[in-house]
Amino acid sequence: MTHHDRLLIIDFGSQVTQLIARRLRELSVYCEIHPFQNVTESFLTEFAPKAVILSGGPSSVFAEGAPMPPASVFELGIPILGICYGQQVMMHCLGGKVERGHGTAEFGRAFVTPKGSDLALLEGWFADDREQVWMSHGDHVSEIAPGFDVYGTSPNAPFAITADTERNFFAVQFHPEVHHTPNGKKLYENFVRLAGFKGDWTMGAYRDDAIAKIRDQVGDRKVICGLSGGVDSSVAAVLIHEAIGDQLTCVFVDHGLLRLNEADEVVSMFRDNYNIPLIHADEADLFLNALEGVSDPEQKRKTIGKLFIDVFQKYANDIDGAEFLAQGTLYPDVIESVSFSGGPSVTIKSHHNVGGLPEKMGLKLVEPLRELFKDEVRALGRELGLPASFIGRHPFPGPGLAIRCPGEITREKLEILRKADAVYIDQIRKHGLYDEIWQAFVAILPVRTVGVMGDGRTYDYACALRAVTSVDGMTADYYPFTHEFLGETATRIINEVQGINRVTYDITSKPPGTIEWE
Repeated sequence: MTHHDRLLIIDFGSQVTQLIARRLRELSVYCEIHPFQNVTESFLTEFAPKAVILSGGPSSVFAEGAPMPPASVFELGIPILGICYGQQVMMHCLGGKVERGHGTAEFGRAFVTPKGSDLALLEGWFADDREQVWMSHGDHVSEIAPGFDVYGTSPNAPFAITADTERNFFAVQFHPEVHHTPNGKKLYENFVRLAGFKGDWTMGAYRDDAIAKIRDQVGDRKVICGLSGGVDSSVAAVLIHEAIGDQLTCVFVDHGLLRLNEADEVVSMFRDNYNIPLIHADEADLFLNALEGVSDPEQKRKTIGKLFIDVFQKYANDIDGAEFLAQGTLYPDVIESVSFSGGPSVTIKSHHNVGGLPEKMGLKLVEPLRELFKDEVRALGRELGLPASFIGRHPFPGPGLAIRCPGEITREKLEILRKADAVYIDQIRKHGLYDEIWQAFVAILPVRTVGVMGDGRTYDYACALRAVTSVDGMTADYYPFTHEFLGETATRIINEVQGINRVTYDITSKPPGTIEWE
């Protein structure tokens, strides 16, 4: 393991704590997130952070059992930044006062204006006399702690930015890490500069450390990797193979719900290009027969998930001595499913990628991408030498085309969907738009419509095009195609894909965890 200056993020349960780590990694700063209950005095001594950030969270500081850091964190003599609940914790612990909302709660966009003298933390802020920020608080600071001064206010947060410059303690009521605080990255940049970080944490360093951790965890034992053919599992497989070579065997479960020619491309890339031991489990008939007549989306997911586990286990049992299961789990998967790092964040939804297999098979998990966002995985893939065309592929869901086929799944509908999707993606590539879009796909709708093509009457399926922009897969908005592009694409699909006579475009935006169709 390479040794870096370390920044400690104490997690109090915010859904966006990992975004803080993301901003710091963008600044080449090594950091770790640890839940508040694990941060003891002995932990602090051993971890020896160069600076500390106290994250946000849903609790009230005056509630019974409220999350708190050890008092000694404020005696380390290092810079500390409190974010939202973290600000309230600082004030509460250091002699200030926090009260319930009473009309001062804020959720969403707000504007902060400067107050008092200049503050090094705010260098590059307030060029236009105010900054847009993202607030998310019910309680509020009503009295700041001794030694602190106010450097920024908002209409509902008179102590929006506070600091004790003697001790290098800083506290803000908003979330600088989210994209809705446009200049938030500059605040983090100033903080790590004040703390004296060298900025020596890179994706190359992440790769080296991840390989060292994998070797240390696995030793000379065998690992099975569930390979879907997507970017996440593929990067995980190549990384693990670089760490332990032929101790890794990949099992590619082909459930018959992949895109056009996708299974052949996956097998060719991993067997021919990387020479990674690969078992191609072609079980399309098994999955499609089990899905016959199923229209409920959650039942589809559960059916596919159960069968995936059964099929994977059947093929994995042929690998003697395997003790570990590798998965390409990313942070957005984790934050939607469980509390990251054992912290107190609220569970949002279940997820197909983080349950079932390890317990059933008695295997230990290897998840080297668990703390990364999608674009960071792509950066790691580039570091590992994966082809640029592959790294830039749009995300594809584990249940595959099953969730792009609302209603009952049939082989006929899947074939139509594959061809329509291939035309759509070809159009996007031809127009040079593929890399501008985070995810694009076709969904075949569970209705037939009457149409006229030439002089004939048709009664075929309608399909919907979807394309969204996103940075990290946590939220998304629709991509604004031109009418010309949509008209040209619709014409190609109707002319080239037998079975579709109507094309629509979906322009709804999506909140966290609902990027996909169902």
